[in-house]
Amino acid sequence: MQSVLEKLGIAGENPGVFCGEWRGGGGKIDKISPIDGRKLASVQTASGDDYDTAIARAQEAFLKWRTTPGPVRGETVRRLGNGLREMKHALGQLVTLETGKIIAEGEGEVQEMIDICDFAVGQSRMLYGLTIQSERKSHRLMEQWHPLGVVAVITAFNFPVAVWSWNAALAAVCGDATVWKASEKTPLTAIAVTKIAERVCRETGADPAIFTLLMGDRKTVGQKLSADRRIPLISATGSVQMGVHVAQTVHGRLGRTIMELGGNNALIVAPSADIEMATQSIFFGAVGTAGQRCTSTRRVIMHESIADKVRKKLLTAYKSLRIGDPLDRQTVMGPLIDKNAVDLVQHSIQRLKDEGGEVLYGGERLEGEQYAGGCYMTPCLANAKSDFEIVCHETFGPLLHLLTYRDFDEAIAINNGVPQGLTSAIFTNDMREAEKFLSAVGSDCGIANVNTGTSGAEIGGAFGGEKETGGG
Repeated sequence: MQSVLEKLGIAGENPGVFCGEWRGGGGKIDKISPIDGRKLASVQTASGDDYDTAIARAQEAFLKWRTTPGPVRGETVRRLGNGLREMKHALGQLVTLETGKIIAEGEGEVQEMIDICDFAVGQSRMLYGLTIQSERKSHRLMEQWHPLGVVAVITAFNFPVAVWSWNAALAAVCGDATVWKASEKTPLTAIAVTKIAERVCRETGADPAIFTLLMGDRKTVGQKLSADRRIPLISATGSVQMGVHVAQTVHGRLGRTIMELGGNNALIVAPSADIEMATQSIFFGAVGTAGQRCTSTRRVIMHESIADKVRKKLLTAYKSLRIGDPLDRQTVMGPLIDKNAVDLVQHSIQRLKDEGGEVLYGGERLEGEQYAGGCYMTPCLANAKSDFEIVCHETFGPLLHLLTYRDFDEAIAINNGVPQGLTSAIFTNDMREAEKFLSAVGSDCGIANVNTGTSGAEIGGAFGGEKETGGG
């Protein structure tokens, strides 16, 4: 563990604000690993003065960066991608140490950062405009896209660095500076990535304040970013409650938002489905990242004729699941982010029981020497009904509701019958069902999948939801 931290420049005590220089005059965060309860390091967060200085420096950096040619901006992002490549294994380990997600997922998250940098480099030479015929003789119209300004990026713990990169890499090639409010639950990965960005900027001659970092709480950083008229756009990932607060404040000053909030993602298993393929996708979608992805599978909607078969296969998979140290490559599910997250899942399980649901497997907190100090639990598989209040609520953890349907219109109604609308999936070999699911009368989610699960995102494709998920 210590060698990984040292390689990434993480000390015992770390300033959590970067704006061309490192500072931090606010409170202290002690980062505790959910794997074993050990302290990884401490971070000094932003004070009010730190906030003011950071925004001013980001604005200063933007004014110069916006005049830098697009391909030159792309070169900085290309080198950022290479810097991440060089540190992929160490960064992946740090993601795992901070979040508890298994090492394959930690390294996969770093690969997402690398991929978006590669994509953004190509975009840096494709910042096109339009020349339009005018109604007036000897005139023409031109449409140009100009840099927006200093944009804020608010990220959540479950993808502590990938979501930042999706925003920051594209913003950078477009000539914008970013201010990053990372999750207080995962400060060390944010610091490590910012250190790489700082080094790259100094090598290319870019002002490193184009990648500003502000670690801090909602009052000191979050609320100020939302209200700050110097920030024309905020991209926020997190809970619906957080998104509502941010949107109300930003839209109140006529600013812009990009929101990726809660998901209550369903997967329909039709009678014609490949049951083996469907259950593998359900299993991966439900237990991956310990059910703490915004795209995690939370509801399975099974045709009643095949429901028993699906339940049986899922029970077999759940009972064989290897839970434990996420740094062990044989582990399939690691811990949740903290003990409070375990408590919240168990509270949801109790609500499910109170409404008449039946727990088929799991839901217990794991203790003993193997799990000492960690935040482990067995994933829960439960029979439920679509009108249960808890089923309509997003439980951010490994709780999977099993539902049944009789006809396809009912399946779509159940899929759409929740306030959230991020991602959805159907497993079917009936082309008519697949086409209807993808049509305007099908899934009302931002993302609809056919014969693949609810989890995942691809570089270069749209990613966002509808309804309470925020519209992307």
